[in-house]
Amino acid sequence: MASIGHIVARTPSGEVLSRAQQRAMLVPDCLVEARRIANTVITGWHGRRKRGIGENFWQFRPYSDGESLSRIDWRRSAKDDHTYVRDREWEAAHTIWLWADLSPSMMYKSTLGAVSKESRALVLMLALAEILARSGERIGCPGVMEPVSARNAAERLATAIMHSPLSEGLPDTGMIRGASDLVLIGDFLDPADRVMERLGPLARRGLRGHVVEIADPAEEVFPYAGRTEFTDPETGEKLTAGRAEILREDYQRAYRARRDSLGTSLRHLGWTFIPHRTDRAASEALVAVHMHLSGMPGRAAHGGLS
Repeated sequence: MASIGHIVARTPSGEVLSRAQQRAMLVPDCLVEARRIANTVITGWHGRRKRGIGENFWQFRPYSDGESLSRIDWRRSAKDDHTYVRDREWEAAHTIWLWADLSPSMMYKSTLGAVSKESRALVLMLALAEILARSGERIGCPGVMEPVSARNAAERLATAIMHSPLSEGLPDTGMIRGASDLVLIGDFLDPADRVMERLGPLARRGLRGHVVEIADPAEEVFPYAGRTEFTDPETGEKLTAGRAEILREDYQRAYRARRDSLGTSLRHLGWTFIPHRTDRAASEALVAVHMHLSGMPGRAAHGGLS
């Protein structure tokens, strides 16, 4: 997805080879960091509840075509224009699909960011896999790895990512069957309505989604001044600003509007939205996602935004 910054576009063939090599070198270090963060976050944690056919209330979620009408909670549904079903807890393993955007814009890192967006996304995905695997969940990655229930799920996912072909945009979710959790990690810089065109149908299929938006600090504050050349890492298009500082206010307004629109639309679907900046600790976003997956959104952190 499109990004800003001083990035030099390469030829298509050279770009593909370079990106594949960089990813292969990046993943092992990300796995080590993910395990370190997971060990920190998991301390004192006693597992997460799971939804299913148990007796205790779990959550409300949008009704999906084909589900039994007896599961509809008509009182909750009467509060707005959507139909909701009542989920209950279950003591069986649940399938959770994890995905990280590895498109060219995710390679961006300004001098204000601690790591690239790609590195942070990979660390969060692998740390989640590590934590969830320890509680016996099935972990999968759309188009990369079929769901597995194994203690070494994070390592297997890292290996699968290293050997998977490069892909652009949101993942193909055709292989996902039934009600599952889907965690999407990326920069989501496309217009909000375009992103929702892809995500809306997933919610209607009964998927419970969690979107983590990774942002470099420079993408929020726009620190540029003077003559500055910006290159879109995905199209190679260039924009030269003679005085970049005069664009700051309009840019920040548009950036915040896109984020607010996306967050509002996702919450309307019953999904969660967690903005996170790469100058903040990865554990902040990890805890936020973990709390939402655990059914404790009130305890979820904001993910690391000022």
